[in-house]
Amino acid sequence: MEKEGIEFVIGKQKNIALIAHDNKKSEIIAWCTQHAEILKKHFLFGTGTTARMIAEHTGLPIRGFNSGPLGGDLQIGARIVDNKIDIVIFFSDPLTAQPHDPDVKALLRIAQVYDIPIANNKATADFIITSAYMNTEYTHRLMDFKHTVEERASVLEVKL
Repeated sequence: MEKEGIEFVIGKQKNIALIAHDNKKSEIIAWCTQHAEILKKHFLFGTGTTARMIAEHTGLPIRGFNSGPLGGDLQIGARIVDNKIDIVIFFSDPLTAQPHDPDVKALLRIAQVYDIPIANNKATADFIITSAYMNTEYTHRLMDFKHTVEERASVLEVKL
């Protein structure tokens, strides 16, 4: 039986995380330059070097976190949980092994759990950034996590 869930609203002004693996940094900078007029209407966040390079090459204001291998992906993930990141644009490199791959998978998983838009490549990012939802609020429903945890705990207590 599907639970009612909890309603979440992504505001008109979005909190967008911008992340890129080393071989994709020039691609995300070019993408940010191409979409600068849209991006400057929103709040931007990024991991380490990617955030610094975007700011330097585009002039867009962006708050930087740690580098991905030093916990930046996890910092972005924590902000998703806190409802402080609405969209993730992550130009990942599928052909190069990443030392922090478990962190990347955790970030992708938490974005799915919290039902936020996530792009792993330029085409998907283009679809998101040009969507009509970029200029409006967007309401979506999530599982009531607190209720689900309480239900699981009560089932486990019965078994003990």
